[in-house]
Amino acid sequence: MWNSARMLGDNQTRQIQDALTNVEKHFGELCQLFAAYVRKTARLRDKADLLVKEVHIYADTETPSLKSCLKTFADQLAKIQDYRQAEVERLEAKVIEPLKSYGTVIKLKRDDLKAMLSARTREAKQMAQLERTRQRNPSDRHIIQQAESELQRATMDATRTTQQLEETIDNFEKQKIKDVKKIFGEFITIEMAFHAKALEVYTTAYQHIQSIDDEEDLEVFRSSLRPPDYQSRLEVVRANSKTSLSVTNSIKYTHGMARTPPSQQKKKLDDEEDEELEDVTEDEQ
Repeated sequence: MWNSARMLGDNQTRQIQDALTNVEKHFGELCQLFAAYVRKTARLRDKADLLVKEVHIYADTETPSLKSCLKTFADQLAKIQDYRQAEVERLEAKVIEPLKSYGTVIKLKRDDLKAMLSARTREAKQMAQLERTRQRNPSDRHIIQQAESELQRATMDATRTTQQLEETIDNFEKQKIKDVKKIFGEFITIEMAFHAKALEVYTTAYQHIQSIDDEEDLEVFRSSLRPPDYQSRLEVVRANSKTSLSVTNSIKYTHGMARTPPSQQKKKLDDEEDEELEDVTEDEQ
């Protein structure tokens, strides 16, 4: 009976050890990979911050509409990095830390397992001691009873630690399942929240980029190709052109008037003198 119980205990111990080893191995791998995932996300955030900075610098060199829309785009991209930072922090707190804590949990369960194995070892030693006592002193009832009492205490201790371990491992398995469900659920929720916010902000950023006024910026660019005093010189040329045209028209008008030749001017003066003489003669008469 004791051998069969011992065999059952050995199988139970091996199963518990395998369960702990399995969780230790795979939770460790998951923890490392999730940590690498978070580090990659943090590096992406840092690269995006550099991109935001460069877009702002470039925008300052551009035409007004393009500059305004690019700066708005950069601000929206920066906002997404704020959400990404929150994503990193939440993943560290809700995913990585719970997985990391299983290192301590498994260590405690192994300690419980060692305590059970130690109790069983003491029980086995007391069982062997009782057998030797019976063989050496078969007639010494006092010594035999003392050995039996030691065995009984060892058996009770082994039974107690075994029951405690069974309860502990059962709770461990139950908690592990809950934690897996919670950890992966948190991961999905955090990622969904980030991507939902990112989609909203990216939509706004896209709308601002599409609102760039091509014609306005092109006109500004074309104007920038002309010398700074181009417009003033153009106005001067236009003013001079108007003055020249006015003078030309005046000259044409003057040339079109009938001018009296010199001989005719002399004849006209003689006629005027004759008229004056006639007027004088008439007055004398």
